[in-house]
Amino acid sequence: MNNKYLDCIALTIAIIGAVNWGLIGFFSFDLVSFIFGNMSWISRIVYALVGICGLYLITFYMYAGGLSKNDQ
Repeated sequence: MNNKYLDCIALTIAIIGAVNWGLIGFFSFDLVSFIFGNMSWISRIVYALVGICGLYLITFYMYAGGLSKNDQ
């Protein structure tokens, strides 16, 4: 699972989702709905991608605090 491109894409999408949630929390402004429409099929795809990326990033906990191959 050492795919740096997939990791970077997933992290970028998750950060975009986090920024959107921050905007919702602080200003009650949903950027995704503003750009793509309120629950249009495109905004649903964006929300689904953010969710999938968040689930994928859970695998990062396997690497956090563990020894890398070079440390062994």
